[in-house]
Amino acid sequence: MDNSIDVINVVSMKRTVQPSSVEPITWEDEETDEEYQARRAARRRRIEERRRKQRKAMIYRRIVAVFVFLLFAGIVALSVKSMHKSGEEEVANVADLEEAEGGIEMIRVDAEGNPIDPPEEEVQEAQDPVMAAPGGVLTAQLSATPQAIPGEVVSSYVCFVDLAHNEVIANREMNARMVPASMTKVLTLLVATEHLTEANLSDEVTITIDITDYTYSNDCSVVGFAQDETVPVKDLLYGTILPSGADAALALANYVAGDQEHFVELMNQKLAELGLNDTAHFTNCIGTYNDNHYCTAYDMAVIMKAAMDNPLCREVLSTHVYTTTATEQHPEGITISNWFLRRIEDKDCGGTVVGGKTGYVVQSGSCAVSFGTDGNGAEYICVTGGSTSSWRCIYDHVALYKAYTVGAADTEATEAQETAE
Repeated sequence: MDNSIDVINVVSMKRTVQPSSVEPITWEDEETDEEYQARRAARRRRIEERRRKQRKAMIYRRIVAVFVFLLFAGIVALSVKSMHKSGEEEVANVADLEEAEGGIEMIRVDAEGNPIDPPEEEVQEAQDPVMAAPGGVLTAQLSATPQAIPGEVVSSYVCFVDLAHNEVIANREMNARMVPASMTKVLTLLVATEHLTEANLSDEVTITIDITDYTYSNDCSVVGFAQDETVPVKDLLYGTILPSGADAALALANYVAGDQEHFVELMNQKLAELGLNDTAHFTNCIGTYNDNHYCTAYDMAVIMKAAMDNPLCREVLSTHVYTTTATEQHPEGITISNWFLRRIEDKDCGGTVVGGKTGYVVQSGSCAVSFGTDGNGAEYICVTGGSTSSWRCIYDHVALYKAYTVGAADTEATEAQETAE
């Protein structure tokens, strides 16, 4: 085959390249250093100008947002004020109507139409509402002339009961719902002791990993028992109260009822027995916060009275220092203290604070319930809640006992007067 034709065709198909009309770049056409710097400066100016505009826009948006917020807040405030004013007018209208109609309460009249005074017992009932607790645990009534609470007392809730006269002589929001925190453990102690015998106190209970995990995850105060440590029931009673040990309380609940859930059922049954189930309800045996875990200051006074009437509870709540039984994990035992009692024992209270239990969670502030006697041996219960610190809580109790109890000096003066007579 003749290849000469293909060669000719290929040659003829080749494109003729024309010389380029573009001037070649020479060193003289390159950007000088001055031009480069000027170009960079111009670029920086453009960037800065863009940023300045963005900052202005952002400030403008914030100003608009603040204005809108203030406008909305003003509208809401005006609406609330208007509703409040309408409510006051409605109350005033109701009051006027009651006055015009002789009041809501029916007035007794005799045959001739003359008003009759209500029976004396009804007047007494209206003046002194009774705080009833079945079984004679505590049936204190409000004093007809309640005493003013000392100005230095900062607690939001106060209930001070004179047991000798069966009277609440001072209160501040004592029937309002409050968070009891670790004051809960007074009921834990009471329920546990009511389900124990003398022989049970020497029984040993094992501290399980569930207990240690629970106390750690809920940031609870503890005695310090170790996992798998076996502890006598008696030590659990003291451990629940003195250092407010959640590990002891949980172990006690497990021993008495099998687990905390069933033990809590016993706690709420006790509240019902004390006549408190309408105003108090507990969800745990420790005092950790829960929306459904609550009581009133008066409820806590009833619980404390019941506990102090129980000899074993009274012994535990009155103990200042206790050392637990020696174990393999703690060969010398663990020395625990009721710091509320140790801190208040040297204060001038006008008497003696015999027993007590503190509590604290964020929602409750510092709180405490205590049982004390004065120079004449009369007994009192003091409950406070919502104080600003643990020390302030102690000084609230000091101030209340000092204000409402008879001190040793008064007792001596009374005895001297009786002797002279």
